[in-house]
Amino acid sequence: MSMPADEAAGDVSPSASATAYRKISEAILVGTYAEGEFLDESGLARSVGTSRTPVREALRRLHAERYVDLVPRRGAQVRVITATEMQEIYETRLVIETAALTKICRQRRGAPAGVEQTLEAMEEAGAVQDWFTFARLDQHFHQSLVEHGANRVLADLYHALRPRHIRLAVRTITEGPHRRETIEREHREIVAALESHDAATAVDVLNQHLTAVPELMRAFSH
Repeated sequence: MSMPADEAAGDVSPSASATAYRKISEAILVGTYAEGEFLDESGLARSVGTSRTPVREALRRLHAERYVDLVPRRGAQVRVITATEMQEIYETRLVIETAALTKICRQRRGAPAGVEQTLEAMEEAGAVQDWFTFARLDQHFHQSLVEHGANRVLADLYHALRPRHIRLAVRTITEGPHRRETIEREHREIVAALESHDAATAVDVLNQHLTAVPELMRAFSH
């Protein structure tokens, strides 16, 4: 006879909490749990194969990282990214990434190591419409640019946007898959500009790249 989840799990291990965090966060990122949806702890425990205690720990971490809101007497609710917040996220990204690209070109560093492999993997994911992998690699690409050029404080601030960056990227590419080729082309144009130390072109392409998304999402909402 099977044991209840809390009894079967015994004491809570860091790996159990980490597993719950990974599975729940990925489900939020790919849209399995919709924005505004309340998450049932018992159901989450069953779906991730652990007890409720590591699920609670995972939800606290997800709250700290702005995946969910913790609502008194109702539990965890998937955060809704509003149109205003989305606009602010992209404005913040533009400021940080512009600083990074400018510094990379000024110091003639070229593109970060491993960027070609990232772009190839992203293009392969896009070809089979694996949008979660596509979005995750998109975030990794941009994060690598920031870490290559910006200071540590800016890189840490940028990393804090990661959950919302990926969620918005998944939403954008799912609702507008025609954007895939444009995204891939602009990524390669940014890399080419970095390799030629052309800050003006790199920043111009970045500006086109980032300002298009909020405009696209507003069009989808109408």
